[in-house]
Amino acid sequence: MAEGKLFEANDGNFDQEILKADRPALVDFWAPWCGPCKALGPIVEEVAAVYGDRIKFAKVNVDDNPRTSAAYGIRSIPTLLLFKDGKVLDTMIGLAPKDKLETFVKKGL
Repeated sequence: MAEGKLFEANDGNFDQEILKADRPALVDFWAPWCGPCKALGPIVEEVAAVYGDRIKFAKVNVDDNPRTSAAYGIRSIPTLLLFKDGKVLDTMIGLAPKDKLETFVKKGL
C-alpha cells in the first residue's frame, strides 16, 4: 500500500477512523475476488500518494465487514465513498481512470 497512506478500515474502527477523522476521507469498498476492484486498487494508491496528507484513504473489505457495508448500502463494488465532517459527500461506483478519481477526491478538499 502507498507508503502508509492507505489503511484497512473495518466494522470495529470505521466510526473512529472515518466518521471522526480530522480531515476528509475516501473509502474504497472492495473484495479480493472482484476484478474491477483489483484494477482500481493501484489507481487509489497512486492518488493516495499525492493527496494522502490532506485526505485519509481507506479500504473496506465488504466480505469481512458486512455491518459497515450494509450501513452504507454497498450493493456494487468497487464503490468509493467520500466523507467530510462524518457524512457522505459523494459516491463513485465502478472502475474509473486516475483523472476521474482525482476530480472525485478534490471535492473533499
